[in-house]
Amino acid sequence: MDISFLPHFLAQASQTAQEGIARKAGKAIALGVGAGLGTIGPGIGVGFIFGKVIEAVTRQPEMRDEITSIQWLGFALTEAIVFYAFIFGLIAFFLS
Repeated sequence: MDISFLPHFLAQASQTAQEGIARKAGKAIALGVGAGLGTIGPGIGVGFIFGKVIEAVTRQPEMRDEITSIQWLGFALTEAIVFYAFIFGLIAFFLS
């Protein structure tokens, strides 16, 4: 039984496994960076929304209820962007 091919085969299998691990690690890093970058804009937007609501309510306190309802709509739509970024990242992670 000739096993002279075995060291070459094991080296090739090890290299293939390392490439697979490196690819998975790269995908995980890309998912983290993408999700992180996808939250920067909405985070700024949410801060902007609440800051402007505070300004509006201090200027016209009688409009507080209407302003607050619009505030929550804007907040929900802005936060949806975070979830879209995360879901698209997960799709790219698992389907690529």
